[in-house]
Amino acid sequence: MEISVVVPLYNEQESLPELMAWIDQVLSKRDYEVIFVDDGSRDDSWSVISELYATYSNKVKAIRFARNYGKSAGLQKGFEAASGKVVFTMDADLQDSPDELLAMEKKLLDGHLDLVSGWKKKRKDPLSKTIPTKLYNWMTRQVSGIYLHDFNCGLKCYRLEVVKAIEVQGEMHRYIPLLAKAAGFDQIGEHVVVHQARKYGTTKFGLERFTNGMLDLLTIAFVQRFGRKPMHLFGLLGMLTFAVSVLLFSAIAGYKIYAMSNGIDAKNITEISAFYVALTGMILGLQLFMAGFIAEMVSRTDPSRTSYRISENLDLNRS
Repeated sequence: MEISVVVPLYNEQESLPELMAWIDQVLSKRDYEVIFVDDGSRDDSWSVISELYATYSNKVKAIRFARNYGKSAGLQKGFEAASGKVVFTMDADLQDSPDELLAMEKKLLDGHLDLVSGWKKKRKDPLSKTIPTKLYNWMTRQVSGIYLHDFNCGLKCYRLEVVKAIEVQGEMHRYIPLLAKAAGFDQIGEHVVVHQARKYGTTKFGLERFTNGMLDLLTIAFVQRFGRKPMHLFGLLGMLTFAVSVLLFSAIAGYKIYAMSNGIDAKNITEISAFYVALTGMILGLQLFMAGFIAEMVSRTDPSRTSYRISENLDLNRS
């Protein structure tokens, strides 16, 4: 199999026949498959997919969720089912153009890249979407060190080994380039794609995608940096907090001893507000240190802790 096209969808019955015909027209001379993942649609999307399966029986695969799990779950199951040497993802709403597929494949292979992400340079969206998206992309570039203009573009192109090496869960579909980089696939390119206006239905994402996106970005940044060594973060913060609190407590106690030895009238230690700040800091420092210790123990039980991507090796069994 040369090409797999993974299409997660939710309530897109009107667009599916047109999308499949368009993909088939573009890839008619290639050995390809289209994997539709119905994310618990409540319209007739599954019936339409069943008809497409009958019409394009050797080209269509389909998965149907019992309920709505989200785009990340759809992509993950699509990646698991994919068998093409090159794997594409695209949305089902006809805003991603299948005409871009072959150009993206060429850029992937000729450039020896692991992943090519689409860039909707001229978006057909209102300002309420484009302005927050620009801010989100800027923040993601700063955190990840990956210079892409459009991280959340649904149209992407991968080598098969990339999609088999990553795990997309929660709402991490926005950060697949970051997941790929964390897995050792850091040859990431970008391709300007045509962004079509939505032809049928309405968007399935509400305003919560912006807050969720920022929280997911913080999560993945933390996991990538400290997932295998949580003690390096929590332990360091705990020791610093505890040390500063001990110094503050020592300063308070030292002043009290100095005042008493020199007959200076001074407040009782328990009447000084800084004493409670120091005491609270010591408790927080111990809690942070213990959180790091427990997280370290938990991470060491993870069987994937010693799983590393190996690009090549020589004969390790030769005596």
